[in-house]
Amino acid sequence: MARVVTLPGVPAIAYEFPYAFLSFIVFAIGAVVGSFLNVVIHRYPREESVVFPHSRCPHCHALIRWHDNVPILGYLWLGGRCRDCRAAISPRYPLVELANALFYLAVFERTGLSLTFVPIAALVSMTIVLIFIDAEIQILPNVITYPGIVVGLAIGFLPPFDDSMMTADSLLASAIGAAVGAGFLLFVALAYKLVRRIEGMGFGDVKMMAMVGAALGWEGVFLVILVGSIIGTVIGVPVALRTEKRMQYPLPFGVFLGLGTLVILFFGRGLEAAWAALLVPR
Repeated sequence: MARVVTLPGVPAIAYEFPYAFLSFIVFAIGAVVGSFLNVVIHRYPREESVVFPHSRCPHCHALIRWHDNVPILGYLWLGGRCRDCRAAISPRYPLVELANALFYLAVFERTGLSLTFVPIAALVSMTIVLIFIDAEIQILPNVITYPGIVVGLAIGFLPPFDDSMMTADSLLASAIGAAVGAGFLLFVALAYKLVRRIEGMGFGDVKMMAMVGAALGWEGVFLVILVGSIIGTVIGVPVALRTEKRMQYPLPFGVFLGLGTLVILFFGRGLEAAWAALLVPR
């Protein structure tokens, strides 16, 4: 099967690429980027460089051979264990690689071979990193959220390619979305602190929602918070109840906001239409 791909700004020229081949390339790129995301997720909480040294076993620190470092496949042919010390390798590694690869493929299905693919794919990867780092140390790094806001603005600046994805449709919509996302969560955080006299939400969540709002627009902000809150209630509350602190247990809200972002990015328009149909039945 071949698909004709036209590039923006290139008049009357079409390039024919085998669609299956392009899909494989996109999947492979997503897996390779996912491998780097694993490095960031592991090393940032430990304040280590994400560039040096080369990939190594976190247990015995032996350098990982290039053929063992192939995304997804390396984990499988090693049987999930280090070749040198035989310590178990966290399943997070192939999970992140596979998830990023599949998300890249899903974005490609909607944007095709276009510039729009780049910032949306970057948003997905940044969101995955934020989810895992927040889950481990309850921090949403500025080094990711600040560039993420720029990426969100780029999504609004570039023309949308698929109406099924919930993204900002103009640079103005991105700017408004960033302001609404940050402003709404900042208001909630300050109000909680005023009433309870304790901090219930960090400013990392505020910056993350600025990133999300810039990418998805103001409508996406409220849907992400709604879906994130639902996921947090379903998953977070049972986890909290199993701890000694129970409902005082600090849940990493960025994890749930990140999951909500991925859901709304791909399914927000459909959920919005279903909600509208319920509120205004024919």
